[in-house]
Amino acid sequence: MRLSSGTILPLAFVLWAATGNGPEQNWTNYVRIGAYGLRSDNAAQIVQRAQASGVFGIEVDNDIPGRYESFLQPDEKLKAIRAVAEKAHAAGNRAFVYIAGTECITANADKTQHTLAKDHPDWLQRKLTGEPAVFGGGAAFWIRKGDEDVWVTPFASEWRKIYMQRVRQIAATGIDGIYVDIPYWMTHFDGWEDTWASFDDHTVAAFKSATGLDARKDVKLGDFSDPNFQKWVEFRIQAITDFVREIDQTAKSVNPEIKTIPEIYPGIEEEAPRVGADVYSLYPVVDAIAHEYEFGNGEHLSSLRTPLQWFSYQIGMYSFRAFAQGKATWILNYSWDGDKKVSVPESMMNLAASQVLAGANFWDAPGHSMAGSNDLATRKKIFDWIKTNEKLLYRPRKPVDPIGVYFSPSTRNFFGDEFIRSYRGLLILLMQAHLEFQIVTPRTLANFKGRMLVLPDVRTVDQQEQKGMKNFLGTGAHTLAVSGTDATHLGNAENILRFPDDPGRTYYAALEKQFGKVTPETQADFLKAVNPSSAIRVEASPEVATSIAEVDGEPHVFLMNFAGLQPGGNQRQTAQSGITISVPMEAGTKGFVVPFLQDKQALKGTREGDRVSFRLPPVEKAAVFGIER
Repeated sequence: MRLSSGTILPLAFVLWAATGNGPEQNWTNYVRIGAYGLRSDNAAQIVQRAQASGVFGIEVDNDIPGRYESFLQPDEKLKAIRAVAEKAHAAGNRAFVYIAGTECITANADKTQHTLAKDHPDWLQRKLTGEPAVFGGGAAFWIRKGDEDVWVTPFASEWRKIYMQRVRQIAATGIDGIYVDIPYWMTHFDGWEDTWASFDDHTVAAFKSATGLDARKDVKLGDFSDPNFQKWVEFRIQAITDFVREIDQTAKSVNPEIKTIPEIYPGIEEEAPRVGADVYSLYPVVDAIAHEYEFGNGEHLSSLRTPLQWFSYQIGMYSFRAFAQGKATWILNYSWDGDKKVSVPESMMNLAASQVLAGANFWDAPGHSMAGSNDLATRKKIFDWIKTNEKLLYRPRKPVDPIGVYFSPSTRNFFGDEFIRSYRGLLILLMQAHLEFQIVTPRTLANFKGRMLVLPDVRTVDQQEQKGMKNFLGTGAHTLAVSGTDATHLGNAENILRFPDDPGRTYYAALEKQFGKVTPETQADFLKAVNPSSAIRVEASPEVATSIAEVDGEPHVFLMNFAGLQPGGNQRQTAQSGITISVPMEAGTKGFVVPFLQDKQALKGTREGDRVSFRLPPVEKAAVFGIER
């Protein structure tokens, strides 16, 4: 985006006191982001404004490689980056600078002899027909009339060499981070959605070298049953991942402490393989990801989300946190854009609460831009609360006694809609039933310690994944639940449950038809089968989304309330009373709750047999419950 529930005590409880502090964290885990346009003369003003509104993590935009003029002559912009880095550090802050990925704009291209497209037509991404990825004003809101907007293939070696030189120069300024926007294959502007580009000579040659196939002749575009198209999909994802990895390695060769943060709009859905920027693949090669993650039909705006869309948004963010494995997840999303019927502060608070309760970092921005705020007073209030509670929100969260839900990247790549509906449905079911869940991926399968792992319509399982599932089942104390399609080829072992009717897909379809009238009890048999007991038990309305985790050795419950929200209307929740949380006696009898934007409150538990029960005060927007030793 351009600037302009049993008596057996789980082992996890027994070992709470022995747990470590989790993965090493850095400044990216604790940012409260605001964005600013950087000029040669406003570095001090930017930092002053950021400090005044509680910003920690200053984004500045002067895009060197994404503007053809500075791609060729970067010196003036490099001086400005150096200046803002120095000012930010003097104030005890951090700053990171925006650069484009595969996009480049030439200003006033209709009046100048030299543009990137005119000078280097062989660098451009192309459709199968040969049409180049060249656009003018109106193709996207950030492209001005008369400008030339082009998309470059990452396999254009001459361009890539200059690009990486610019990355080295930026890293040498002392800036804390490089923020790489839109490192995509051009498949998201009008007329390009189904092209599966690029078919330029450089990319076609690289695919030929990697696979022996001719992308122009041997691939059935859009046919996910075609093995060659599957290779093309995987090749495109790997190409973007390798490009971003090289940016990170190049920057760190100059400044080992600099952070690489790509901005990616595709989330867990089908757009990821289409655009080629797959956050699951990117997290291992960067320091954090800024997700411009939308959900629903509201043009990105949280104020237009239905409750079901809110729950689905939570699933996306919890998935990102699972992919990140301790790295930071930033969310650039939008709360309000001029709707007079909607409360601006309430919309901002809802968006912020939904993100930070999921462990993601909140970026305040108005409308569809990166810079500014819908309401600075509300921003400061939110940022002050986040700062006070940053350890509670952002310290590593560890599983206690979870039900695992498997995210299969290859199934998402080739059977996107079917898989995501099942996956999302299962997770919303567990979230509304207030059961602890853990999203498990091929990277984390070997270390998953839960007793139950659910496969949501997973249709592709490779040999390594199958081996991991066999190892999981090997102890006899673990159970695998296969929902929908069974691609495991693991036979009929006693500790494999099969649900061919796919409860996740069924539940999601029911929610789409009658959200608010469908409850987890409709899948009672499935829930009983996958959750014979729970260490932490939560009694609350299904309109409250819950997540259970250990933070610094103690159990916590993160609660987000969506009751009463109306898209385009009421943005103030119906407060939820009578929420109770119980834990084994060994966990402790002293609790606390931190309501969103309020102070910490002590809670005294009530003993009920071998458990302790805590009754929460009414929860309006959100709250965090925890145990204190």
